[in-house]
Amino acid sequence: MKFSNGFWLLQDDVTLISPMEARDIRIKDDKMTLFAPAKKIENRGDTLNLPQLTVELSSPRRNIIKVKMYHHAGGINAFPEFQINPSEDNEVVADSSDKSVSFRSGDLQFDIKDRKVWRSEFSFKGKALTGSQKKSAGFIKKDDGSVYCREQLDLDVGETLYGLGERFTPFVKNGQVVDIWNEDGGTSSEQSYKNIPFYLSSKGYGVLVNHPGKVSFELASEAVSKAQFSVPGESLEYYLIGGDNLKEVLSNYGALTGKPSLPPAWSFGLWLTTSFTTSYDESTVNSFIDGMAERDIPLQVFHFDSFWMKEFQWCDFKWDPEIFPDPKGMLARLKEKGLKSCLWINSYIAQKSALFDEGKEKGYLVKRPDGSVWQWDMWQAGMALVDFTNPDATLWFQSKLRPLLEQGVDCFKTDFAERIPLDICYFDGSDPQRMHNYYTQLFNKAVYDLLLEFRGQGDAMVFARSATVGGQQFPVHWGGDCSASYTSMAESLRGGLSLCLSGFGFWSHDIGGFEQTATPDLYKRWAAFGLLSTHSRLHGSESYRVPWNFDDEACDVLRFFTKLKNTLMPYLYNMACTTSETAVPMMRAMVLEYPEDPACAYLDTQYMLGDSLLVAPIFNDRGESSYYLPQGPWFNLIDGRCMFGGRWIAETHDYMSIPLFAPSGSIIPRGSCDNKADYEYSQGVRFDIYNIEEGQNLTSTVRNIKGEIDLTIDVMRSNNELFIRAEGNVENWSVRLFSTDSESATINIDGSGRREIKFSLK
Repeated sequence: MKFSNGFWLLQDDVTLISPMEARDIRIKDDKMTLFAPAKKIENRGDTLNLPQLTVELSSPRRNIIKVKMYHHAGGINAFPEFQINPSEDNEVVADSSDKSVSFRSGDLQFDIKDRKVWRSEFSFKGKALTGSQKKSAGFIKKDDGSVYCREQLDLDVGETLYGLGERFTPFVKNGQVVDIWNEDGGTSSEQSYKNIPFYLSSKGYGVLVNHPGKVSFELASEAVSKAQFSVPGESLEYYLIGGDNLKEVLSNYGALTGKPSLPPAWSFGLWLTTSFTTSYDESTVNSFIDGMAERDIPLQVFHFDSFWMKEFQWCDFKWDPEIFPDPKGMLARLKEKGLKSCLWINSYIAQKSALFDEGKEKGYLVKRPDGSVWQWDMWQAGMALVDFTNPDATLWFQSKLRPLLEQGVDCFKTDFAERIPLDICYFDGSDPQRMHNYYTQLFNKAVYDLLLEFRGQGDAMVFARSATVGGQQFPVHWGGDCSASYTSMAESLRGGLSLCLSGFGFWSHDIGGFEQTATPDLYKRWAAFGLLSTHSRLHGSESYRVPWNFDDEACDVLRFFTKLKNTLMPYLYNMACTTSETAVPMMRAMVLEYPEDPACAYLDTQYMLGDSLLVAPIFNDRGESSYYLPQGPWFNLIDGRCMFGGRWIAETHDYMSIPLFAPSGSIIPRGSCDNKADYEYSQGVRFDIYNIEEGQNLTSTVRNIKGEIDLTIDVMRSNNELFIRAEGNVENWSVRLFSTDSESATINIDGSGRREIKFSLK
């Protein structure tokens, strides 16, 4: 939202009240309060008939400073609010003198060096990050009676901003106007299913605006040297989050708002669905599953989309008996084939659903101000919304899902929850404006909590479309309704990378695109991309996504990359565990892994999958690839080539290939099983070591499917000798060493049953 008219003037209907000096200071219980009048006080008369803003500084956790600025404090506190996780052992240092003010949490510090002039600065370990200048912060009144609070934080030369949720607009957010407001808008516009009021700066800090409703960002747009954010009302809260690097900033953000939970190992395998509006029954499902098995394409999860329920009755959580007369038996037969199952659901209750009258009678549906149930005809005729602010309604909703889990369903796709109306009243009195974005959190939490109760920690997951701050605790999220085109494939990746720079750890997308039907060429290229994402799902709208519907080669491509991913699971699952432990995303924009490399700042057509895999999808029907390798040697995982980075590379690839590289000094553990994603990773594991340098020490860890460390190797090179030490399950493992000396320079070492190996490289 813009308030100015160019650089010098405000809009005609805008009055800005800004802090002009830190007139008075109070320090109590690790909180500093600054009283800042709207003009510089020269005499006692200046203190009369004058607005004053109050600015409170506190710290919920080390290296995080909370700033709360408000005008009038007498209003009623609105809710919901984001769940914030404070740390009890955090220590702050607050200090003030007649001249200056400082507030420090860990290595992050807020300063006003001259109390007579409102000019704040944030620094980390003495390095300036950003700040707020005279007339940047303030309370705003408009002639129509609406009021807002805003802040403008300084941007440095060359500083780039990222995040703000799953955004399909340009990857670097400088120059963009972003409203945090969840919408069902596809992947081709400025709208987003997952709006997160958090941005990450290339200078090594992040900003979370603590407001669940609409937050308006003007990022180097209204004022090109400022990152501006504003919210309606009399107060504004934000957290400035520091760290030694971008990863640590994201880790601190995760500690503050919740770390991504660990998805089950089986969820990383290949998913296949019925598609959306296609015709299907159990025989259709079996033909798909059997067809994949006949073609030796490993399948892990089968998903039933919306029409598993009877039309016009979504949701009643009852199988359509005409299509699926024996759901329990069918699910048991799927399990016999080694498959997990997933069902589509949302929180909307159609009027024809048997649950509508029950929910209406018990008060479990969201109401209008006059007490009637809110309804409309979009999506489902006469549909209503479950009111998750009512604890009994949440339990009621969960009780309808529980029988499905008892039948054998393993997880739920939690769709929608973006188009949440405003002309409504909630059971607990929540503000509809603030609940619009937050509703999805209650919906996904209700489903995830039930799965957690039923399946246990480490085996619970949803497949969610919408989210807000904290939604990362309920993985996995997918990118929504993309189209069958290369541009949509690229915008999907762009959105996923933005989401993963907003605190989310795991992300997926519809292979081949959801809308329309992909060409065989696009399907094969997207399959390679999809199977080198954290989660991999074949799903569409009007047509089936089985590969033989495209061409025979599509089956070969899907088989190749599915098996490749399965063999990479010892590496991938360890990275997933690391994401859950640290909140550093598994799927990473290049700038996160290589923040000092200027070529990576804007790079959104390739990514790192964990610490040590670079993936560059191909976005055209000519097989042409242009990708960037950062400095140093890199090894191609598919053909073993060694290439030297610090440059752009142009190549042409067939469908069985994709730029997939590991950097020098990395270890990629490769599994012995290629027909499923969940197996005993340490049995028969081979540690591929990519060029260990003289004096270098490397470590690699393999977990079991519960996330527990099962096998660790430490590798050291000294005086041209390789020293390898193994701990844990050493029954069956080996090492393959790649060198930069030549393309074929590999050494194989069998370590089975051994805990220490010494090997001469001469």
